[in-house]
Amino acid sequence: MIKYILKCDKDHEFESWFSNSNEFEKLSRKDLLECIFCSSKKISKSIMAPMVSNSKKNIEHNDMTNKNLKYEKKNLLKIRKFIEKNFDYVGKDFSRKVREVFYDKKSNKAIYGTASPDERKELEEEGIDLLSIPWVDKDN
Repeated sequence: MIKYILKCDKDHEFESWFSNSNEFEKLSRKDLLECIFCSSKKISKSIMAPMVSNSKKNIEHNDMTNKNLKYEKKNLLKIRKFIEKNFDYVGKDFSRKVREVFYDKKSNKAIYGTASPDERKELEEEGIDLLSIPWVDKDN
């Protein structure tokens, strides 16, 4: 496994893991990489330095990072549980259903589902604000 710092054409940076160095190129050619912040498909690798961790200080830092990741995952799982309990899942019909809720001022229905980058852009242009939440697996 190899971790790269990725950057979109709007200068958003984020990390991603790949099975090997060729995997990034393969996914990039097929347009399967997407910015986690703006859904841009124009992704490149940022310059990065390897991290060599032999010292006790680095081990302590890694332990603290792992604890922070576990804490954040726990919080994301709480959010997921709340959403699943209190919102209606509409799946890929999300963009249609969210318009129904948005334009029907009497409706306070809470929904969640999936939308493509193009659908998200169209909704944004209509003035419909969306929130994307990392959907953390319960089992891992």
